[in-house]
Amino acid sequence: MAIKVEMPKLSDTMEEGVIAKWNVEEGDDVESGDIIAEVETDKATMEVEVFDAGTILKILADEGDAVPLGNIMAIIGEEDEDISDLLEEAESGGGSADESSTADDVETKADEKDDEEYDPVFNELDNNDNGQADDGRIKASPLARKMAEEQGISLSNVKGSGPHGRIIKRDIESYEPSRAPAAAATVSREDTEHRVSQMRKTIARRLSESKFSSPHFYETIDIDMQPVWDARKQINEVSDTKISFNDIVVKACATALRQHPDINSSWQEDRIIEHGNVNIAVAVGIDEGLVTPVIDNTDQKGLQQIAAEGRDLIERAKDRSLQPEEMEGSTFTVSNLGMFGIEEFTAIINPPNACILAVGAIREVPVVEDGEVVPGKRMKVTLSSDHRIVDGVSAAKFLNTLKGMLENPLGMVL
Repeated sequence: MAIKVEMPKLSDTMEEGVIAKWNVEEGDDVESGDIIAEVETDKATMEVEVFDAGTILKILADEGDAVPLGNIMAIIGEEDEDISDLLEEAESGGGSADESSTADDVETKADEKDDEEYDPVFNELDNNDNGQADDGRIKASPLARKMAEEQGISLSNVKGSGPHGRIIKRDIESYEPSRAPAAAATVSREDTEHRVSQMRKTIARRLSESKFSSPHFYETIDIDMQPVWDARKQINEVSDTKISFNDIVVKACATALRQHPDINSSWQEDRIIEHGNVNIAVAVGIDEGLVTPVIDNTDQKGLQQIAAEGRDLIERAKDRSLQPEEMEGSTFTVSNLGMFGIEEFTAIINPPNACILAVGAIREVPVVEDGEVVPGKRMKVTLSSDHRIVDGVSAAKFLNTLKGMLENPLGMVL
């Protein structure tokens, strides 16, 4: 009996998955436990395994296709088995990656338009008589663009013979470089379109919800980092695990959160939860956006352990090998852009946290000590807080505790 392979729920917030890679082809035999595909979710790239042996009779989604949760990805069964019923189910919405037109469908229709060499509505709205849209872009049919790219022809050198000067297939076929017009002073460049990844979709949704549902307010404090600078240098001279400034900030936050449980809280509509554990998420930038791996029980760990775990999480975040559970359960978040020279910024709260700390660069500035101007090292941090949970005074008290710890780092270990 044929078996459906449906898009599984690979994370708690997943609504659809994108086929990143098929490890099998139609006609391949598989055993229970075989990994047949890699799927990009909103949090990570996960492996999909099968639980039944058989032959891959049909693959219903191409690499790059988004498949809704529960829809059919593939069909497994015995060779030459009749699967017409399952294919009908897939075509009716049970397994189609996307019922809307694909990019290939659009291009095919555009190619058909090329053959007709006529697209009056498109051109009357978008073109002027010299083959350019009002925004300066060169107008050409999809097939003409594809042919030009394959042949290395710049569309700016081609004169269009379609309606309103649109470049069509025959213009590329008849193009001769020697007849190319002289280069203009400026060159129009084509836009580039990128597919929105599952991770970017989720980031957009979650941060939009956070920004517009949680009333944010911000408080900034300037911290003397010379004591941390000196302490870190001494620690790294004797430690096998190198400690970063961010590791020290994370440790200081964890210690300060123990004294300010209202900062280590979450809003639950009819109640506020003060978390027993201190689990700090560290924001990590990757190509697809921002991920927040979590160091559990941060307040109970020393600097070396925080540094080692943090480095491992960051490396695996960049490799897209983090598991969803490693990005869940945070009670507070630290986002550091100091390594990029950013002196001060505000961050959007990472739900369901009450607060997020934005950490800027350590600046070398003149400071006044005992009436004299001397060199100093300063760092600004900004706390974004959910006003439903945290009041201005509470946020200020937390920041002052954090400042005190960083200006007296020995106090964090006593």
